[in-house]
Amino acid sequence: MFRLRIVAALALALAAFSPACQAQLGKYVPIPAGSELDHQLTAINNAEASQKLQLLEQFAQTHPEDDYQIVADEQFVNYYLGAKQYDQAFEYGNKLFALDPDNYANAVSMVRAAREKGDTDKLYSYGEKATSIVRRYKDSSPPAGMDGETWKRTKEQKLDSLKEDQDYVRQSLYSAAYNAGDPSKKASYFERFAKMYPDTPEGSQALAMAAISYQQAQNRTKMLEVANGALAKDPNNIAILLILADDFSEKGEQLDKAEAYAKKAAALTESAKKPEGVSDDQWKQQLAMQKGLALSALGQVDIEKKLNVQAVEQLTKAAPLLKSNPVSYARNQYRLGFAYLNLKKNAEAKQAFTEAASVDSPYKAPSQQKITEISGAAHKKTS
Repeated sequence: MFRLRIVAALALALAAFSPACQAQLGKYVPIPAGSELDHQLTAINNAEASQKLQLLEQFAQTHPEDDYQIVADEQFVNYYLGAKQYDQAFEYGNKLFALDPDNYANAVSMVRAAREKGDTDKLYSYGEKATSIVRRYKDSSPPAGMDGETWKRTKEQKLDSLKEDQDYVRQSLYSAAYNAGDPSKKASYFERFAKMYPDTPEGSQALAMAAISYQQAQNRTKMLEVANGALAKDPNNIAILLILADDFSEKGEQLDKAEAYAKKAAALTESAKKPEGVSDDQWKQQLAMQKGLALSALGQVDIEKKLNVQAVEQLTKAAPLLKSNPVSYARNQYRLGFAYLNLKKNAEAKQAFTEAASVDSPYKAPSQQKITEISGAAHKKTS
């Protein structure tokens, strides 16, 4: 039988905004108002694009001190990012990190440059740098002379001011992983995402997507490694329970475990809470799909255990829940056809195979073959 490429019904919010970059972590370089430095920077900001780069280079040459090189590099990054000259933006962004490793605004700018260029490897490298900067700030001790409670409030206010940038980074990373073409690369990106956001709903979804992607890449060893690790961390992860139940039932291995996982997943769909940003209709459809997949896995377990009457019952219940996904529906009806054949109910089997063949999926041709075989057998009996 064919392997099902489970497509998880995960809501993906794609960011359409640019990063705010209004708040800052990292070194603060004061520019006295009305000073020569202030006038020079004002002139740079007000200059036409054709003159801006020349003024920036003059500023950098005139002020070789590290603090003012930080200011210059920030200006270079903004210039090249605006000009969509991404390699130059990366060059000055890396120079800036050498002088100011915790410059969060720079990390967000690098994420933006990598996203706009379509370089997912760089995007993840800079995304990891951005999340590390935030993590270090969260874990930092209060400066001399500040009590712990005041420092806690200060950090909360600062992190709150960075929320838009953090959302941009997270959404950029998730969408890039989701849109990666190669399943192995996709799985690797999702694993990295989950490590960056371990205690978030997106991190849990990312682990499920990593397991699915390894399954699509036909790397069962990695799929099981990721899925079992995710389940150990979150025993009520419906997507992971379904992935494992599907794999074991389809392979005819660890059938008791497959049955337990499928039953638990089906039960959890009855009480699962709708996440933010998902409409009622989307949530209803997702839960229906998940319950249908659980029932279909139970039906396959029953076929493997030669409990074909029970298999027919489970697969019949699953069918209407899976109709929104042609591959899942076709596989379910293909299984149902076999359950009926095992019960020597050829008419019912032929109907199930006909339903499997009615949609465009990998099960179309083998279902048509089964219909031909059943029709041929019936013809021999009557001749």
